[in-house]
Amino acid sequence: MWSWYGDCYRYCSSKISKGILKMKETFENCIRCTICVENCPVFKVNPEYPGPKQAGPDAERFRLDGIETVDKWITHCTQCKRCDFACPYGVDPSKLILNAQIRYVSKHKKTIPQLLFSNFHYIARLGSFFSIITNIITSLGIIRKLFKLIGLRSDIPFPQFRFKTLQRFRKKSVKTPEYLSNNNQLKKRKVAFFHGCYLNSNAPDEGRMIIAILEHFNITVAIPNQVCCGLPALGNGDLVKAKGFAKKNSKEFAKYIEQGWDIIYSCTSCGHTLIYDYPEILDTKEGELISQNTWNLYEYLLMLKDNGELNFNFTALDKVISYHIPCHLRGRGVPYPAVIIFKEIPNLKMNIQDIDCCGFSGSYGFKEKNKETTDTLGRIAVESLEECKPDIIISDCGACRMQISNFTETQIIDPIQVIFDALEL
Repeated sequence: MWSWYGDCYRYCSSKISKGILKMKETFENCIRCTICVENCPVFKVNPEYPGPKQAGPDAERFRLDGIETVDKWITHCTQCKRCDFACPYGVDPSKLILNAQIRYVSKHKKTIPQLLFSNFHYIARLGSFFSIITNIITSLGIIRKLFKLIGLRSDIPFPQFRFKTLQRFRKKSVKTPEYLSNNNQLKKRKVAFFHGCYLNSNAPDEGRMIIAILEHFNITVAIPNQVCCGLPALGNGDLVKAKGFAKKNSKEFAKYIEQGWDIIYSCTSCGHTLIYDYPEILDTKEGELISQNTWNLYEYLLMLKDNGELNFNFTALDKVISYHIPCHLRGRGVPYPAVIIFKEIPNLKMNIQDIDCCGFSGSYGFKEKNKETTDTLGRIAVESLEECKPDIIISDCGACRMQISNFTETQIIDPIQVIFDALEL
């Protein structure tokens, strides 16, 4: 039941797979072939959105001439990056659209949802610290009505916060990379874990599974002090705040890299931001250093396996799994590393669904104005995922898992739990 594109799912450790080789071509290379439009999920379901070709390269030609072309429809783009991956001429429509979105927000009064999600890092910190109170309050009917009044959706569950976050209960020894690098008990491999907001505040147990698996393979794990990757702020038009988050993270993680540590992530949206946005859009001093030394968790494990540094030795799992590939993983243009690992688990059967976007896209899906678009795309994605009648559905992205859970009774989990179970940890 494996869904493959022939033998194209080969592990690749080249710079292309690491996202280092940047496309230098400009939007002028666009030949209006509309492949980007064909791959745009929003265009398929929302007639108000003209698609990435018109919103990106076409409109940019007018913008450079000083003609104002940014209309409200520019905010319909989810920044899923599928148009960038689809373009055969190296044009990145999503970047052009993102710049237009930022300009649009700067010229209009920010909405309450935009302000909230731009500052979600601080909300998550407060929400987790007062998790019991926060979770009760956000479930109250009167609060749900208030959500709708300010432009947030009231018909979907708000993510539950956890008090025992990864940051709050990180190992006491993990203070400085210098201390760890001088510790004689260190293993050969050392990784600094960028966990992101969701894994830290809403799903810390999954983060602890990641740490347990890495330590099982004799890898030293550090959890540096960190803030939001900056993507929520960037996606809500606050470039200044996004750069502030990026600079704080870059400065902290660069210290580890200089001491010989690798950076790993599991959230595909955080990873995309670290690898692509830090050296480019966010323009941080250490951005290129971060980009060159950041690995997807599963890509990193495969690299070590190829080097002969670990063996998986999985036990059999008699399960049928449907795997939803997040757009920011698909958009990187690399093989899906977790899929290669899953292929080594005896008796595991899998259906890979990378055609449909779930439509949630983080803060985008929580906004009332995007409800119809988000829900339509979500139902389409879940229908494909359930065709094989899976025992469980998996996805790397926390937002994708939240969205999928709104339309199915099938259990949905992080891929790390499958590996954790197969290793019998």
